[in-house]
Amino acid sequence: MTSTTTQRRTPPATSRRPGKSVSLAARRRRTALIAWLFAAPFVLSFGVFGLVPLVSSFGMAFTDLRVNDIRTPFAVDFVGLSNFAEVLSDTTFLRALRNTLGFVVVGVPLSLFSALVLAVMLNALGRRAATFFRVGYYTPVVTTIVAVAVVWRIMYQPNGLINSLLAEIGIDGPNWLGDTRTALPALTLMAVWRSIGSSMVIFLAGLQAIPAEVKEAAMVDGASTVQRFFRITIPMMMPTILLNAILTTTGFMQFFDEPFVMTNGGPLQSTTSIALYVFNQFQWGNYSVGAAGAYVLFAIISIFAIIQFRFFRQRT
Repeated sequence: MTSTTTQRRTPPATSRRPGKSVSLAARRRRTALIAWLFAAPFVLSFGVFGLVPLVSSFGMAFTDLRVNDIRTPFAVDFVGLSNFAEVLSDTTFLRALRNTLGFVVVGVPLSLFSALVLAVMLNALGRRAATFFRVGYYTPVVTTIVAVAVVWRIMYQPNGLINSLLAEIGIDGPNWLGDTRTALPALTLMAVWRSIGSSMVIFLAGLQAIPAEVKEAAMVDGASTVQRFFRITIPMMMPTILLNAILTTTGFMQFFDEPFVMTNGGPLQSTTSIALYVFNQFQWGNYSVGAAGAYVLFAIISIFAIIQFRFFRQRT
């Protein structure tokens, strides 16, 4: 009887076919090419209308470029930090800096506080009522600023709607836009009214992102409404508050449309902002001084953003 030995045959090791790897690499290159083709319009437009002007204006701030040098922009002289020194020593710029800081210090907290109050109120309403009021409060944000400024300028006239309402209760209203004491507060009030909508929507999204279980647990522990708001809602809303604070501060620092349309910086430069100062320098042909003023404004906005990041980071 012969014994047969069975040998276990092992399958040969499979090796990756070169054609498959090549096709996979070609597919990836084709996908990347298609992605770059879709992104090309934005990349080109950003490079032409964003990156090139940004680099050009930065170099312009260190030259003596004026309107007469437009035909020969490379024939200008390098002046170092002279333009920055001229901006920082200009009394008009210092007045514009004071107006802008006052506008920010008063307008930003008032806007954020009003938006947070409205967001809390809308969050307590039903879905339909909240949607209705949310659309109403957000409408000024999407309305053209020129149209809004013209309407408010008519309302601020000596015989306008605001003074007419004040006269009904026996108050003689001032010349809102013609008095140096009331012109900037009047523009601040209009800017706060217009910016509440965007901040309110962001706050409302942050409130709706807070887990309901956390609030229910606090209610079970006996926390009151005020305690839940300040010990749960506000701490969990800190990232949202930081985002709103930076966006609102940046927007208020670029204060331009309101004084340009309503007062043109007057009366007596009481509403001239840094952005309007930069615009006037370009309008008068002082391109290098205007570019320097723009980068001074950029530095101020960056400082405010850093301060806000550090302030809210400690409380997050």
